[in-house]
Amino acid sequence: MDDFYASHSRFSDPGAQASWLDATPRDVAALRAAAFQLVFHYWAHGDITQHGFPASRHEEITLRYASDMFARLRELDPAPPGGPRPPLHRIVGCCRDHTLLFVSMARHHGIPARLRVGFAGYLMPGWYLDHVVAEVHDGTDWHLVEPGFAEPGEVGFDLLDVPRDHFLTGADAWTAARAGDLDPARLVVSPDLDAPFLRGLPYARHNLVLDLAALNKHEMLQWDAWGDLDDAPELVPAALARADELAELMADADVDQLRVAFEADDVRVPPVIRSFTPPVQLPVEVVLR
Repeated sequence: MDDFYASHSRFSDPGAQASWLDATPRDVAALRAAAFQLVFHYWAHGDITQHGFPASRHEEITLRYASDMFARLRELDPAPPGGPRPPLHRIVGCCRDHTLLFVSMARHHGIPARLRVGFAGYLMPGWYLDHVVAEVHDGTDWHLVEPGFAEPGEVGFDLLDVPRDHFLTGADAWTAARAGDLDPARLVVSPDLDAPFLRGLPYARHNLVLDLAALNKHEMLQWDAWGDLDDAPELVPAALARADELAELMADADVDQLRVAFEADDVRVPPVIRSFTPPVQLPVEVVLR
């Protein structure tokens, strides 16, 4: 298992920027802190133009490969990751980007790391918001790591060991919602987004499939869709049953089982996907490289 997650995917591979990462330490805490400094969230602080960003830089949220992200960061500031960066020297992105860059740096040093897609209960009281964190193997167990905050005081727990009841993976959120242990209405991208497919069971299934993809080292953008994923406001019984099956498998499966499950046509990432890039909610086709 460790070897699989210690090597790069096509998304986490820093490519030509690999030598730029040599100056980063083989230390999970330092890499987490470095990853925080690399991304400015595209909506969490309000309109990015209010912070000095040209509106055109919103397009940086479509960067999906670590190699492109590190290249852009190097253009903005040639200092390698690890030191403080003013906001304008960071790329505009989201939690997935903090996490992918952290995982890329960890894998660069041979540390087994992967993305986990799910819902965080610590971003807004009363809600579980769409979120992505990392998971790092310490030789014995997997630990959730939060690269999107500067200090633990901001959330009240160890950012290197996020409690499992504070962040629910895609499978855990789906299972809790279906069992009645969690109101599905609390699972949302954001409470103020009223599109039905961005909340409740439809979005819980979305993150379930993205989490399966991440476990198979396909670290997708949060607004990507493929296979049976769509913007339907409700799930038909067959879709509910299929998601139940996937969630049960993901709870206990080893890497080999996860890879077999990912071969199914309805969940495997194809060469061409659809992407609902915010704020537009009409999909565009994206050819993956």
